[in-house]
Amino acid sequence: MDRRHKKKSTFMVEVQFQQHNTWQGTIHWLDGKKTQHFRSSLEMMKLMEDALNSEEEPELEPSK
Repeated sequence: MDRRHKKKSTFMVEVQFQQHNTWQGTIHWLDGKKTQHFRSSLEMMKLMEDALNSEEEPELEPSK
Protein backbone atom coordinates (compact mmCIF):
# COMPACT_ATOMS: atom_id res chain seq x y z
CA MET A 1 0.00 0.00 0.00
CA ASP A 2 1.29 3.46 -0.89
CA ARG A 3 2.29 5.33 2.27
CA ARG A 4 0.48 8.47 1.09
CA HIS A 5 -2.85 6.61 1.03
CA LYS A 6 -2.75 4.73 4.31
CA LYS A 7 -6.12 4.09 5.85
CA LYS A 8 -6.57 4.91 9.52
CA SER A 9 -8.97 3.36 11.96
CA THR A 10 -9.44 3.10 15.71
CA PHE A 11 -9.55 -0.16 17.64
CA MET A 12 -9.97 -0.92 21.32
CA VAL A 13 -8.39 -4.20 22.41
CA GLU A 14 -9.62 -5.91 25.55
CA VAL A 15 -7.20 -8.66 26.62
CA GLN A 16 -9.09 -11.09 28.83
CA PHE A 17 -6.61 -13.96 29.14
CA GLN A 18 -3.00 -14.80 28.43
CA GLN A 19 -2.42 -18.47 27.66
CA HIS A 20 0.16 -20.32 25.57
CA ASN A 21 2.30 -17.15 25.31
CA THR A 22 -0.38 -15.17 23.47
CA TRP A 23 -3.45 -13.04 24.17
CA GLN A 24 -7.13 -13.92 24.02
CA GLY A 25 -9.83 -11.30 24.18
CA THR A 26 -12.04 -8.94 22.23
CA ILE A 27 -11.27 -6.32 19.61
CA HIS A 28 -13.68 -3.43 19.09
CA TRP A 29 -13.50 -1.63 15.75
CA LEU A 30 -14.73 1.79 16.84
CA ASP A 31 -15.07 3.30 13.36
CA GLY A 32 -17.12 0.37 12.07
CA LYS A 33 -18.98 -0.17 15.34
CA LYS A 34 -18.17 -3.90 15.28
CA THR A 35 -16.73 -6.38 17.78
CA GLN A 36 -14.97 -9.74 17.39
CA HIS A 37 -13.36 -12.19 19.80
CA PHE A 38 -9.81 -13.34 19.03
CA ARG A 39 -7.86 -16.38 20.23
CA SER A 40 -4.31 -15.17 19.56
CA SER A 41 -2.29 -12.02 19.01
CA LEU A 42 -1.81 -13.04 15.39
CA GLU A 43 -5.56 -13.44 14.87
CA MET A 44 -6.12 -10.01 16.47
CA MET A 45 -3.65 -8.37 14.07
CA LYS A 46 -5.24 -10.20 11.11
CA LEU A 47 -8.67 -8.79 12.10
CA MET A 48 -7.15 -5.29 12.18
CA GLU A 49 -5.49 -5.78 8.81
CA ASP A 50 -8.72 -7.10 7.27
CA ALA A 51 -10.64 -4.09 8.61
CA LEU A 52 -8.12 -1.66 7.11
CA ASN A 53 -7.71 -3.43 3.77
CA SER A 54 -11.33 -4.30 3.12
CA GLU A 55 -13.24 -1.94 0.87
CA GLU A 56 -16.41 -3.53 2.17
CA GLU A 57 -17.27 -4.14 5.82
CA PRO A 58 -14.66 -6.38 7.51
CA GLU A 59 -15.50 -9.77 8.98
CA LEU A 60 -16.32 -8.37 12.41
CA GLU A 61 -19.66 -8.93 14.12
CA PRO A 62 -21.86 -5.96 15.09
CA SER A 63 -21.41 -4.66 18.63
CA LYS A 64 -24.00 -5.73 21.17
